[in-house]
Amino acid sequence: MMEKAKSIRLLAMDVDGVLTNGDIIYSDDGTELKIFNNLDGQGLAIANFGGLMTAIITGRASPAVQRRAEELGITFVCQGCRDKGAVLRRLMTETGIQREEIAFIGDDLNDLLAFRECGWSVAVKNACADVRHAADHVTQREGGKGAVREVVEIILESQGKWASAVAAFLRHLEQT
Repeated sequence: MMEKAKSIRLLAMDVDGVLTNGDIIYSDDGTELKIFNNLDGQGLAIANFGGLMTAIITGRASPAVQRRAEELGITFVCQGCRDKGAVLRRLMTETGIQREEIAFIGDDLNDLLAFRECGWSVAVKNACADVRHAADHVTQREGGKGAVREVVEIILESQGKWASAVAAFLRHLEQT
């Protein structure tokens, strides 16, 4: 696990079931609501300070996802994407990042196409059985409950960047 994590330059992830617990909530006016976990949010902010690029690749489209991505400085956002593997191939072409330098976090069957295109596939603890079995790593935490933060910590720790990324994050907070 740590060997694969050392090479990661891009952390990509699904949203529903990974950044959220998978529940889809609609208000009376039809607006889709999502609950994001603060541990994951701070983890993604720290990832930026550690030089890790981030991507959201999700089959659904929601203004809440766009807003959260903007708040966290997510590098790439693709909503309404059915073939997540094709999105990763496009990102490789556009950025020059190699397959071995990409991690993808997923929870359900539609994430398996992305697993085929990345160097380190990660399933959240509560992912469906097929995804857990296909993954290189399964998190200790469930989706929407800190699983993304867990993966960020593994990657940055394996690269010797966690402490400096946290220090940079804290300096940023002091200055804002």
